Amino acid sequence: MVASFPLPDPELRDERVRLRPPALRDAAALTEACRDPDIRHWTFVPSPYGPEHAHGWIDGAAAAREAGEELRLVIASADDDAVLGTTGLLRPRWEHRSAEIGYLVAPWARGRGVATRSTRLLSRWALGAMGLARVTLEIAVDNAASRRVSARAGFVEEGVLQSVIEEKGRHWTLAVSSLLPEDLA
Repeated sequence: MVASFPLPDPELRDERVRLRPPALRDAAALTEACRDPDIRHWTFVPSPYGPEHAHGWIDGAAAAREAGEELRLVIASADDDAVLGTTGLLRPRWEHRSAEIGYLVAPWARGRGVATRSTRLLSRWALGAMGLARVTLEIAVDNAASRRVSARAGFVEEGVLQSVIEEKGRHWTLAVSSLLPEDLA
């Protein structure tokens, strides 16, 4: 079963962040964010990261959503719409009604709860209005900050996948956490 990802309606937001589709006006901020050494270290963004990568990510968002491959969203400030990072649903398993959440937070937005807030908003919408039965986070075991985000967002750590991905010249060991509808009760 292949489905397309719906866009959240109404828009997902709280008093500090809003999650919205990416727009061309976001390209410069996304390029700057993805050049950050921590983002390059902890994620699989291309390195070096140029404007063409940001434009490709933005331009491909609608097609990826409609094909049911990925829901790409920008994390923006609720006050002034400034780009704070990105989030989304990826690697869906439609037959099991599950998907993974991925995110990155720009260096200028760290330490303000942006990742936790956006992960809470997206996961609760996915489990509620979208009808998923499970959302997951897969985090490098040595990424302490993202593991704290997972716990603060209410995810339950299930275990570790040893050397599960080979990317960027290294083998990644990932901590897997999940959130189920009953975890929200």
